[in-house]
Amino acid sequence: MNTRLVFKSLGFILVFIGVAMVFPLVVSLYYGEGDAGAILVGITSCLVGGLFFALAFRRARGDFKNRDAFLLVTLTWVAAAAMGAIPFRVSGYFGTYLDAFFEMMSGFTNTGATVLPVIEKVPHGLVFWRSFAQWLGGVGIIVLYIAILPFLGTGGMQLFRAESPGPTVDKLKPRIAETAKLLWGIYVGLTLLEITLLKIGGMNLFDATCNSFSCMATGGFSPRTASIAYYNSAYIDGVITFFMLVASINFSLHYQALRGKPIAYARNAEFRWYVGIYVLSCAIIMWNTRHIYHTMGQSLRYVSFQVASIYSTTGFATYDFAKWPAASQFILLLLMLLGGSACSTAGGLKVVRLGILLKVAHREIVKLIHPNAVITIKIDGNPVQTDVLDSILGFFSFYIMIVILSTLAMNLVGLDIVSAISSVAACMGTIGPGLGAVGPTANYAGIPALGKVVLAFCMLVGRLEIYTVLVVLSPVFWRR
Repeated sequence: MNTRLVFKSLGFILVFIGVAMVFPLVVSLYYGEGDAGAILVGITSCLVGGLFFALAFRRARGDFKNRDAFLLVTLTWVAAAAMGAIPFRVSGYFGTYLDAFFEMMSGFTNTGATVLPVIEKVPHGLVFWRSFAQWLGGVGIIVLYIAILPFLGTGGMQLFRAESPGPTVDKLKPRIAETAKLLWGIYVGLTLLEITLLKIGGMNLFDATCNSFSCMATGGFSPRTASIAYYNSAYIDGVITFFMLVASINFSLHYQALRGKPIAYARNAEFRWYVGIYVLSCAIIMWNTRHIYHTMGQSLRYVSFQVASIYSTTGFATYDFAKWPAASQFILLLLMLLGGSACSTAGGLKVVRLGILLKVAHREIVKLIHPNAVITIKIDGNPVQTDVLDSILGFFSFYIMIVILSTLAMNLVGLDIVSAISSVAACMGTIGPGLGAVGPTANYAGIPALGKVVLAFCMLVGRLEIYTVLVVLSPVFWRR
C-alpha cells in the first residue's frame, strides 16, 4: 500500500477544503456578523495541515491501487468533517467539538441531521458553510479532486469507484477526469438553474443559494429552522420537489438527455421503478391522510413534497409528517431505507439494488418449480454478472446488520425504539429528520454523546456505501 501517496493526496484535499472556506469567509465579511475570525482559524488549520502532508510526502509517486483508494476516500471524509468543524466550534455556537463534528459529518455526507435548535441565531457565514459543505459532498469531494487534479492518471478510476461504489458507476467519457468534470458540470448547471427559479419565486439570494446547494446535494440543510415550510409557497415547494427528484436520478441519464436523447429515461429500468415507487407512495399516503388536508391540491402539494424529500434522501420539510397516520409514517421509514438511484447524489440502499434483489428472489421461486431452469438476471437487457449479484447480496446483509446493531446501541443510550430505528435509518440513508425524538420539527441536540458517535459512523458508512469503510476497518486490509 502506497501510504505516502495517500497522505500526499490528503494534503492537497485539505488545502482544497481550506480554499473552499474562503467563500463562507466572504459571506461573513459581507454581513459583518463577527464569525470571520472563526472561519479564518478553520482556513489556517486546513492550509497548515494540508501543506504539511503535501510537502512531507511530496516525493511520493505512483498510481492508486484499490487499497490506496479505500484508505484515501475514508480519510478524506473523516478529515473533511474534522477540519470543517473548526469554525463551528471556535465560533462558540456549538457547545462541544463533538457537536460541531456531528454537524459537519452530517453536512459533507449530505445527511442534514442538525444539532442546532434555532438556525436563524447562527451568522450567515457559518450557515452558508453548512450548505456549501453539503454541496461539495454531493457529487463527491474525491470526484471534484479527480476533476481538478488530473495527474492522478489511471489510478483515478479506483478513487472514483471507492467513493461511489454502487452497482453502476458509469464512465461517461474515456478518461475518468473527463467523467468527473462532466458530472460536476451538470451538477453546477442544475444548481444555478434552481437558484434562478427560487429567486423568481421571491426567495432572497442567500436563502436561494443555500437551499439550492442542499437540494442538489440531497442534503437538507436549510437556512431556516422551519425548513422549506418557512416560505409557505406552493411555487417554491414545486420547484424544490422537482430538483430533489432530479438530483436523486442517475446523472448519466441527465447527460444523455442533454445530448438529445431524453428517451434514455424511459428505457432505464431503475428510472421506471423509481418513478413507479414515488407515484405509488404518494397515492397511498394521499389516501391515508385524506382527513388531514381540505383539498386535493393541498394534499398533493404537501404529500408529493414530503415523499420526494424522504425518498430522495434530502430531508427538507414543509409539514410535520410525524402527525400523519402510522401507515404513512411506516411508508416513509421504508423510503428512508430504500433511497434514490445509483450514480446520483442520493443515499440509501438504491432502487437498482432492490430491483436486482427482487429478480433474484423471483429466480429462486421459479427454480423451486423448475429445478433445471437456467435464468439469467438482466437489467436493461444486460446480464448482471455473478460478482455484482454477490456484492449486492453482501451489501444488503451488511446494511441490515448495521441498522440493527446501531438501533440497539441507540436504544441502549436512552432513545425509545421508534426514535432509535428512525434516527439510524435517517443517518444511514443520509436523510436527516426521522420520527419521534428526531422528527422533522425536532433536532439531534438531545442525543447523548455516544449516540452522536454511532450516528456519525452511520452517516459515513451510508454515504460511502458500506464497503469502503468496512474494508479499511478490516484487519485483512492492514496485512502485507
